[in-house]
Amino acid sequence: MLQAAAARALALTLAILPGLAAAQAPPSQSPSQSPAWLDPALLAAAKKEGSVVVYTSTNEREGLPLFKIFEDATGIKVHYVRAGDGMLVSRSLIEARAGQSSFDVIFSHAAHKLPQQMLAQYVPDEAKHLGASARDPNRRWHGVYANYNAPAYNTKMISASALPKSYAEFAQKKEWAGKAAIDGTDADWLKGFFLHFGEAKATQIIRGMVGTLNPVVTDGHLALARSVGAGEYWLSINNYVMLSSNVQLAGAPIEIFPLDPVVLFYSGVAVNAKAKSPNAARLAANFMLSRDGQAHLAKFGRLPTRGDVASNPPGILDRLHARAVVPTLFQAEDERKWQQTFNALFKPR
Repeated sequence: MLQAAAARALALTLAILPGLAAAQAPPSQSPSQSPAWLDPALLAAAKKEGSVVVYTSTNEREGLPLFKIFEDATGIKVHYVRAGDGMLVSRSLIEARAGQSSFDVIFSHAAHKLPQQMLAQYVPDEAKHLGASARDPNRRWHGVYANYNAPAYNTKMISASALPKSYAEFAQKKEWAGKAAIDGTDADWLKGFFLHFGEAKATQIIRGMVGTLNPVVTDGHLALARSVGAGEYWLSINNYVMLSSNVQLAGAPIEIFPLDPVVLFYSGVAVNAKAKSPNAARLAANFMLSRDGQAHLAKFGRLPTRGDVASNPPGILDRLHARAVVPTLFQAEDERKWQQTFNALFKPR
């Protein structure tokens, strides 16, 4: 039985998406055929360990069935601990300093932000199917799904013909003042924005947007996507594409409209260098990068890092890659700087 440590998060994940039937399912296998990701030698060693502790920011509605697939295939018990990305990093650091038992494997947007010495150098066999930017050159994390960033709008509140063709054009949309929103933790997106435009132009564009739109700064990317889908806000200046898609798949009138730049980062998997169950951790990491694992996540609009797993909705990756895609990555020590910059630019006026 899987164990979830963050009961508070259950309230956020009660909605069942009705539009998922068309999503790509994992490839079928005969009862006698082992999954491609299930390395026999690694499985034998992992079985001796018996269990694996997974720290993750993925919600239970998606994560619990994901690891049920792993449990059923391996017989290895998964202890599932869910919390926000920042909380997972803080908890891991506190436990490491105290010499306490911590995670075996972490699956989070913040996996790469942990000190490098805490993460084992490991290249899962399934990593060979990933795109180049989803593979850490230092071999300490690998991208399980891709987190693209783009604006989204409520199709009942705004017509497609009224959409801006660039971020700079937001400054001309006075009729949308007070109807736009952005998540208050979008420091990753902001860094990619600055990388694309340069500091001076990026600052100018954002000040123009903020001055005209007077956007609401919200807390929670999924809550923001749901609010746009419900019409509480007419648009999000930026949000995670996969969450806008998640709400769209549930039937809400929400649609993305990618603009340059499309900032990209990953929800990655990493193995604890001091894992109590190192073999089970490596096997779990290999599973998360597998076609089976990524096809499951694609049902919920998560965008795969493998080329052999179809996106959901279909064709969305082509739309995103028609724009300038800017991968971004920063360590924990950079996060404070970019968050302060975000706060200064988007503070209420």
